[in-house]
Amino acid sequence: MADKIIASDVWKGFGRNGATLSVVEGVSLTVAEGEVVALVGQSGCGKSSFLDLLAGFTFPDRGEVRVDGELVRGPNAKRILISQRGSVFPWLTVRRNLVIVQQGVPVEERRRRAWHYVELVGLMEFERAYPFELSGGMRQRVELARALVVRPDILFMDEPFGALDALTRLRLRAELLQILARERHTVVLVTHDVDEALQLADRVVVLTPRPARIHSIVPVLLPHPRSLVAPELTALKERILRDLGVDAWMEGRPADNGAGGGRVPQEVA
Repeated sequence: MADKIIASDVWKGFGRNGATLSVVEGVSLTVAEGEVVALVGQSGCGKSSFLDLLAGFTFPDRGEVRVDGELVRGPNAKRILISQRGSVFPWLTVRRNLVIVQQGVPVEERRRRAWHYVELVGLMEFERAYPFELSGGMRQRVELARALVVRPDILFMDEPFGALDALTRLRLRAELLQILARERHTVVLVTHDVDEALQLADRVVVLTPRPARIHSIVPVLLPHPRSLVAPELTALKERILRDLGVDAWMEGRPADNGAGGGRVPQEVA
């Protein structure tokens, strides 16, 4: 597969109390076209900051991000960010939310696409409903349909299911996998849920505590759909939790998270 996203030696800091707080340090990552990559790490480690750099919402202090060989200079309609905060317009129906974002598309084509993606996310009976009339899981389906309807090349997903209950998260993850199997978007997903990362991703990138560096890169080679109780996934989960330092916390030992040692990213066969 061709390289879609290339981040080269990316650094980012933010001003705080007259000093610079470093949040991303020396991260290099390549994402292939059609690949799903999950970023996991402790809360506040810099996952979302790195995602914003990839999406063009902020810019590196050092290094660069390229998409399709072109330097990222800002957000782009072919690169859509989906977050748990939500971006649907509450005063518009589900269908109108999908129609209004299709700038420059002929009216009849807008309507056709809107119906297609309403159907794709299973909201046919709710196309005339307003967001406040929907459950949390349904609203996230609208978010997903609203992103897909503009036909993006890349989906950047920042904890998109984080505010939902466990059963709804499982259902939406299954639906997302079905959509990705049909439409083959390139996806970079930020999540704190290791199970979610293993269920969705082709590779899991484990980040150190802030400032974010790459601790390890874990390929997930099992075909979809994946059982979360499969021995292979259980072994990968244990590895990722060790890399995150969770086993050390459980045993009462100081966590060796690799933050200070400048460890080289490791591919796990």
